[in-house]
Amino acid sequence: MKDDGKYEVIIKNLNKSYGKLPVFINLNLSFLKDKITVIFGPSGCGKTTLLNIISGIEKDYDGQVYLKSDRLSYVFQEDRLISHLTVYENVAFVLKSVMNRDEIESTVNKFLNMVELSDCRDKFPGELSGGMKRRVALARAFAYRSDLLLMDEPFKGLDNRLKGDIIEKFLLLYRENKRTVIMVTHDKEEARELGNVIYSLE
Repeated sequence: MKDDGKYEVIIKNLNKSYGKLPVFINLNLSFLKDKITVIFGPSGCGKTTLLNIISGIEKDYDGQVYLKSDRLSYVFQEDRLISHLTVYENVAFVLKSVMNRDEIESTVNKFLNMVELSDCRDKFPGELSGGMKRRVALARAFAYRSDLLLMDEPFKGLDNRLKGDIIEKFLLLYRENKRTVIMVTHDKEEARELGNVIYSLE
């Protein structure tokens, strides 16, 4: 396919159904490289399904999905922390294949500080509140040097003060280290604040 380098992800003629229920019919979307694209819409409109197709988790569909890079990280709706690892170890786990020990130490400390969890680095997931688990999941995804970051309702479960602070820090991080971000949300304010491009699904 001819590519002018503008796009990180291109979706062509995507069709996806669950049984007899169609989710996407000949869907065509493109996602600009190094921009934040927000997919906005109510629950059940296919937002998570679209992310799972882009990530390769969902393979049962018709159509073409082109990714410029296969280095991606994913913030799921569920936190998906490893229960027998500490907060520090959960973040460090995804870095072992791409960083040396000193880099891992400084990177994990940086991102735990970003989500205000430096004091909890030695705790296990079972000792954390739901909002704290969400923040660990965010730190883990931000820490990995991916070209493409997928985020599924990433600020769910955070109070307004903490959500605003993490969004501010995320945008600062994004400006310093550009990457392509695809985020889904049902929150209009999040979509307006974060999206360079907004797609609305119904």
